[in-house]
This record gives sequence, structure tokens and C-alpha cells, in this order.
Amino acid sequence: MERTKPLSGELARLRDEVHSYAVEYGLDFYPVVFEVCDYDTVCILAANGGFPSRYPHWRFGLEYDRLAKGNKYGFQKIYELVINTDPCYAYLLSSNRYVDQKLVMAHVYGHADFFKNNAWFRGTDRRMMDVMANHGTKVRRYMDKYGQDRVEEFIDTVLSFENLLDVNVLFQSEEKQKTSADEDFEFKDDRSQVLRSFMNSKMGRAGLEEGKSEVKKTPLELLDEEIRGTRDIMKFLIDHAPIEDWQADIIGILREEAYYFLPQRMTKIMNEGWASYWHSKILTKKALNSSEIIDFADIHSGVMAMSKQNINPYKIGIELMRDIEYRWDTGKFGKEYQDCTDLYKKENWHIETNKGREKIFEVRRTHNDITFIDEFFTEEFCNRMQLFTYKYNSRTGRNEIETRDFKEIKAKLLNQLTNFGSPIIEVESANHKNRGELLLRHVHQGVDLDLTQAQDTMANIYKIWKRPVSITTVVEDNSIVYQFDGVEFKEDK
Repeated sequence: MERTKPLSGELARLRDEVHSYAVEYGLDFYPVVFEVCDYDTVCILAANGGFPSRYPHWRFGLEYDRLAKGNKYGFQKIYELVINTDPCYAYLLSSNRYVDQKLVMAHVYGHADFFKNNAWFRGTDRRMMDVMANHGTKVRRYMDKYGQDRVEEFIDTVLSFENLLDVNVLFQSEEKQKTSADEDFEFKDDRSQVLRSFMNSKMGRAGLEEGKSEVKKTPLELLDEEIRGTRDIMKFLIDHAPIEDWQADIIGILREEAYYFLPQRMTKIMNEGWASYWHSKILTKKALNSSEIIDFADIHSGVMAMSKQNINPYKIGIELMRDIEYRWDTGKFGKEYQDCTDLYKKENWHIETNKGREKIFEVRRTHNDITFIDEFFTEEFCNRMQLFTYKYNSRTGRNEIETRDFKEIKAKLLNQLTNFGSPIIEVESANHKNRGELLLRHVHQGVDLDLTQAQDTMANIYKIWKRPVSITTVVEDNSIVYQFDGVEFKEDK
């Protein structure tokens, strides 16, 4: 894409200035390459996840249309884009004011520091710019060979379960994360491994000597032991579903990209809070001119505005970072402070420890959103932010406050963050009912199974597994199994 250009003149000088402030504050990041582009280009990049080249798919065009119209009618505006690669690439909007560019550059250096140092990003592929382009080339070749409609329909099918991931994969080595269809070629023939294993199991049982007391486990029983509890559904289907090589390769491509974006989903509050903390710190302490203060306050307050519908990750993130820094600067942590029952003494607690800056750098390195909220979202913070939960009252026809109770608010927030509010799904058996059917299990951790979405997802997994797909879940303390048999979604009794 030739629609972007490197910084020059005053913007290049500003970049160097903001860079020096970021380094001075101790931020540590890979080189950041800033480029300038118009809003249409920003929309194209944002629709593609920030990358100039992706595999072809209609949803990217749909997202571009949504972003472009959102800006045209004044509903939204994209200020910055930054990509987690080495070097990091960041895009500046050419129409931004000078003070906007300052804020965006400082914000980008905060993100770049987070990408490099947070534990959940440690295993991500920093060459993803090239990887995404290669994925696009491979998918286009498959479209030429097998037909665009067929390939795009298969991508649609796989995307319906791309959120069924295992976060533990993030801590595997980069080589282990990648799944190539080539790994399985030596085991593949015209049948799937499971069907072939099923035949082997029959042969194995027939070969048992009559009267022998020891019963050997069949290949399918051994397979079930191996895959039971697997949450990486895409990897499981690559390894065991009766699919063609190009289909396995496309699942591998989508899986690799899903895992690349997973750390960003897991650290949305922390990442945006960290970047917002640093754009605020750098601008108010170093980079702003007196004539720019009002404009900065206007932009910053707009970013931090709390929505009536959802938690604003920028606002919660930056306020928690500031709260941690304040508490660790004034000694408001540890057993002595926690055990203090004198409210006056506790409110006026002040011991010069000055460990705040050190603490927030430690937090940005070791936490994700769930552990961040679980450990640092305190009752004092909740009360100061005036947070509450609400629900719709059908009698009055309005949304009304449900509770201001700290424990309930925190529990609801953590439930929304756990697996991103989606149900946790595991593989239970690849030989359900001894018929090679697939049995999944819904691990209930506060999120119920949405049966409408479950039906659609299971129908798509059926297209790949090619045999009935069942899922066991809990409804009102009763264990229930639902099945999609290729025709209908029903309770399996």
C-alpha cells in the first residue's frame, strides 16, 4: 500500500522530542515507525486489524464501510493505530492538529512499551506484518484453485469458532504455536485419523487373545485420553477432522492470527490504561505548550468519558494505574494497612515509601485484565469512581441502578472479563457413543450457554467434523446434552 508516507519536517522533530521524553521516563520499546495517512487509509488499515495486507474476506470490507460511515456522520473518529511488531508501526492522521499528534505519539510509545514488556505478549510473532501478507498470498492461491466462494464459505465456517482458544498456548514457544498442515501430512490418507483409528480399534479388539485378562486400550480410547480437556478447538480439528490439506492450512492461518490478537483482547483495560497514563504524563509534564492546554483537556476528557452502557477501558485503566502509584507512594498497601480498622487513620494514612512508579512498571509486566482487576480494584477505588450496576426495569421502562455493592460490582466485572464473557468449551470425546461423534463440554464458570449461538457454532463444527456434534452443559443444576446431527439441534436424551 502506497497510501502512507514517512514523517518529515515538524512532525519528525516532534517525534524525536516525544521519543526523548518517553525514554527519559523509563519506557522501553522496539523502534516505532510513524507514518502519515488520510482518514480513508486509516479506515482501511483499521478494518484489517491495523495491517496493510490480510487475506481477502468480505468482513474486512464491511468493517471499512462501518468505520468510514461512522466518521462521515460524526459518530466516531480514529486517532491512532499501532501494530505489535518489531519495529512497531503507527499511523498518524494527516488532518490531526499539532496537539493531537503529540498526544497520539506519546500514547503510541506507551502501547509499544506494553507490547514489548507485558508477559502475555512475550510469545507473539513480531514479524506479523510479513506473516499476514503471506497468509493473504496463500488464501488467494487457494481461491484460484478451489474457487473464491468455496474458500470464503469455509473461512466463514471457521471464523464462527475462532474464539474457542486456550490462553495457555501464549506461553508455548513460537514454533510450537504454529500449526502447519505439513505436520500432519505423513499421517493423512483419504480418511481422517479418527476414522482410520476407529478401524484400527476394531482390528485391535479382534486380535485380543481369548481369555486374556488385560484389556488393552483402543487407539480411540488413547486419543480421548490425549484430547480430553482440550480448549484449542481449532488445533484439535486440524489434527483430527477429516478435512483436505488446504482446509487444514486455512484453519491454521486463522488460528495463528487469532492467537496473535488474543493478548490484546486479554489486556484491553491495562494496555489502554498504560498508554493513556503516559500520554497524560508526558504531555502535562513535558510536551504541552501553555496555548495547547485547553485543546489537550478537550481531547483527553473525550477519550476518558464513561459510557452509560459499558465500562470505558481507557478510564478504568488509567485511574487504576494512578491509584496503584498513589498507594505505593504513600504506603497504603500491605498487611498493616489492610488490618487497620481505624477509618480516620486509614483515610489519612501517609508513609513516604515512594514505590509507586516501580510498582506500576511491575504491574504492566506481570498482569492481564483479570488479575489486574482482581488484585487492584478495591472498595475505596470503586466508591471514588462512583461505579454501580444497572438493569432494565420493565415496569418503569427505564434502566435503573441495580446495586452499589462493591463485591457484586467486582464480581460482575470479572465475569465479563473471564474468557471475554464467552462460555468456556472443552473437547470431551472424539468417539462419543463409540460412533466417532464429537462431544464437547461447557465448563460453567458463571457464563451460561447461549443456545442460539451454540446451535450455529455446532452446525459449523459439524461441517468440518462431518459427524454429529454434541455438547454437555448445565441448566438449572441439571446436566443436559444437546446435539446437532446435521439436520436439527435437539436435546440428546
